[in-house]
Amino acid sequence: MADHPLLALQGVTKTYGTGDAQMHALAGINLSINPGEFVAVMGPSGSGKSTCMNILGCLDTPSSGEYRFQGVNVGGLTRNQRALLRRHYIGFVFQGFNLLNRTTALENVELPLIYRGMDTATRHRLAKAALDAVGLASRESHTPGELSGGQQQRVAIARAIVTEPALLLADEPTGNLDSKRSVEIMELLTAINRDQGITVVMVTHEPDMADYAKRIISFKDGLIESDQKLKGYLC
Repeated sequence: MADHPLLALQGVTKTYGTGDAQMHALAGINLSINPGEFVAVMGPSGSGKSTCMNILGCLDTPSSGEYRFQGVNVGGLTRNQRALLRRHYIGFVFQGFNLLNRTTALENVELPLIYRGMDTATRHRLAKAALDAVGLASRESHTPGELSGGQQQRVAIARAIVTEPALLLADEPTGNLDSKRSVEIMELLTAINRDQGITVVMVTHEPDMADYAKRIISFKDGLIESDQKLKGYLC
């Protein structure tokens, strides 16, 4: 077990709107996730799971309560500091892939490294290694339109891991894929978690995809309804 959680939420709430239009997306969440965990987050639409993920990814801030990332109080950071935290410590994978259509797989994977100001030779080397890690070494010059949906998601995963993040947030990563490609992506995420030690937190509506995780957290009405560790996972 890790000495300190990678992520910790304490009494986190999130409220949108005012007066009669006020909506409580999160009603007081306590949650900790240790380094190296693979967590699936489930729940119906409007349950608060996406709001929680946005807070974990520093894309949104709590209305009250505290979020700590590697012991640092994220609420005490400026907007620019939160952007730097995302850039250096968090990778994102989305249902819709979010690739640039007119650029190659290699160029898409290089994007986070460009934002870091990395030199061209180093960018190329790291991006090629990331594509190789997801099984696309032979597709680096292909644009998204020349790739299948499963291959596009692999490029998106390569882009997310090229910076060696501490946390990978995956939002419905198999939502646009058929069952065979979904299994391939889940096996890839499992391997990344196991072999690289990257903490994975994944939102999914699909129980069979959630079963790849080591822990399943279910949301309902802005609260955590259940938190279950699977497969003899003891950390």
